[in-house]
Amino acid sequence: MVNSDQSTKTISLEKYGIKNAKINYQLAPETLQEITLQKGMGKETNNGTLAINTGKFTGRSPEDRFLVKDDYTKDKIWWGPSNKAISPENFDFLQKEIENYLSNKELFVRDGYVCADPKYKMNVRTVTEYPWSNMFVYNMFLRPTEEELENFNEEWLVLCAPGYACPQPEEHGLRQGNFSILNFTKKIALVAGSAYTGEMKKGIFTALNFILPVEKNVLPMHCSANVSEDGETAIFFGLSGTGKTTLSTDPNRKLIGDDEHGWTSENSIFNFEGGCYAKVIDLSEEKEPDIFRAVKPGAILENVIFKKNGEVDYMDSSITQNTRVSYPIYHIDNIKVPSYASNPKNIFFLTADAFGVLPPISKLTPAQAAYHFISGYTAKVAGTEAGVKEPQPSFSACFGAPFMPLHPTKYAEMLSKKMTEAGVNVWLINTGWSGGPYGVGSRMKLKYTRAMITAVLNGDLGLYNYDDYHIHSVFGVAQPRECPGVPSGLLSPRATWNDDKAYYDMAFKLANSFRENFKQFESYASEEIRRGGPQRYGY
Repeated sequence: MVNSDQSTKTISLEKYGIKNAKINYQLAPETLQEITLQKGMGKETNNGTLAINTGKFTGRSPEDRFLVKDDYTKDKIWWGPSNKAISPENFDFLQKEIENYLSNKELFVRDGYVCADPKYKMNVRTVTEYPWSNMFVYNMFLRPTEEELENFNEEWLVLCAPGYACPQPEEHGLRQGNFSILNFTKKIALVAGSAYTGEMKKGIFTALNFILPVEKNVLPMHCSANVSEDGETAIFFGLSGTGKTTLSTDPNRKLIGDDEHGWTSENSIFNFEGGCYAKVIDLSEEKEPDIFRAVKPGAILENVIFKKNGEVDYMDSSITQNTRVSYPIYHIDNIKVPSYASNPKNIFFLTADAFGVLPPISKLTPAQAAYHFISGYTAKVAGTEAGVKEPQPSFSACFGAPFMPLHPTKYAEMLSKKMTEAGVNVWLINTGWSGGPYGVGSRMKLKYTRAMITAVLNGDLGLYNYDDYHIHSVFGVAQPRECPGVPSGLLSPRATWNDDKAYYDMAFKLANSFRENFKQFESYASEEIRRGGPQRYGY
């Protein structure tokens, strides 16, 4: 039986081994929200937005993510902690387990696609156990027209079964009962034991991060992107909490996308997805007006706490620091349609340096850009993870190691080549601390970071030559002496500290962390790239 209020198409899941299921196909988000509420799986905020709780898992579980190691992948994937192998036999067993688990249930099926550029479009069919998981897919993947649905042939299949947990995980190559697995030969993604919706999104985008460079000569990037009225594109790389979504949402520029993009050999940038998945901890209309206003019916809030009047308490992190909202990109007024544009003119690497030693803005040479891209630095602060009591450096290659199946230098080589060909300027932006480390200094004000980025995009900093910059004595990056809209005293991190020795002690500590992390890449990196890192070791 098939229920649908958006498509007249009839489908069956029998070919996937799922039998006797009640199929809800391509339901509208309003219907999915109503079903979620009827089943007691969520509640509405005072403005009618759906809020759900993802249960035990409030974030991805990277240690339970696997890629099938077979003849196609064994010599291509960079196997290791981020890319854990599982055998085809164990995958087949788990796939059969999920097929049996989903049989005889009410299920929700959605057809969508990823990659906004028609040349690289990839169709994805998602089968979910929960209605709100299906609504998330509506928000995050690109939405086909009725005509496209009639002729839809899926290239990838996602089976999402949060209620299933493998009873004997060790016997089947797992760490525990939950798992997220990609099979590139069968083109199937399994998500089980976790209701965290980001597992589905990141599963398919991990697939693209392998397929696009290996098969299509397209560089996949964990980044946000926007474009000016005259077609100048800007890209923002950054790990969670660095401001990637916030800073790319600019009222004076059209948003291309907030998380995943491809850079083609035809000199264009395209969005992978059809929505945004933003953190909402400490969200306010004053700080992030576009995201705040996107939280309306059709959006899904995850793991938030309510005030008595039904209003969301965005300051409350008692469930998790990783409170989030997903919404279709059209909830943002100023978007690029279709969501692709030409080569970028500027690239920003965002880092939240909790040690307080990196400049708030600095210009990178090509070698420095490659080094910092491979490093992918930010910092963890107390309270963000269990056991973190003081700032800790955090490195994630290519600003997205958990989603990058190839060796990081492969992506770095592609990026360097494209940057050189396009004549791109690369900037390191510290959205973290100034005047001291976390607990002593203060977080860089968003208005100043926005002013720095605006200055770059307006050409105000690009007009300067290196006489207008100061070369940082430890990291070697070029920090501007002046920037419109920013107090000049903020531009030198050393000057914001009251103690020069304490500043340099902390700077050398962070520099040594960079070097220690980069050792794993040294044998793959050129001498030029190695020289892009910090050069001073101490006094």
